[in-house]
Amino acid sequence: MVAPSRREFLGVILGVSAASGLAPSVLAQTTLTPTPACGGPATPTQTEGPYFKPSSPERVSLLEPEMRGRRLVVAGVVRGTDCKPVPRALLDFWQADAGGRYDNAGFRLRGHQLTDAEGHYRLETILPGVYPGRTRHIHVKVQAPNGRPLTTQMYFPGEANNARDGLFDPALLVALADNADGAAARFDFVLAR
Repeated sequence: MVAPSRREFLGVILGVSAASGLAPSVLAQTTLTPTPACGGPATPTQTEGPYFKPSSPERVSLLEPEMRGRRLVVAGVVRGTDCKPVPRALLDFWQADAGGRYDNAGFRLRGHQLTDAEGHYRLETILPGVYPGRTRHIHVKVQAPNGRPLTTQMYFPGEANNARDGLFDPALLVALADNADGAAARFDFVLAR
């Protein structure tokens, strides 16, 4: 994977291409809200919504044969507000398919995993579709061993529906970049301990 230039990366985050004609100084001056940092407040909570299902399968890839949609890898770290990584934190993900539909009968685009010893996680999925009233998002529950679960959502930069979604929180934007296989996103979770 070839790393994008700063201008290309900012362009992806802002939803504009490097060939957009925007001056490099405009892109370079843009300040992005980072994901919540350790030492600060915990990741904001959000509604679970109507589509959560318990007992999802354990898996790091939600991809299935013949699945439509743009490939996406989301990775990051789970830490406490004390900045220490949270090993074996449970992350349970669920999302809509490329057409904006949730699988309520089975476990398509649903799964859970545990962080490694350094608190890292990595999820292979697709970019979720949009459905009426919502912007593009992925739901997640994050829980430290013997801790309280944090229920939240991750959002995508450059989405027109972000401004119209009453639940959208810019503090929950992933950092997003294109790559040869689709897109790569980063989001670090901070848990109150």
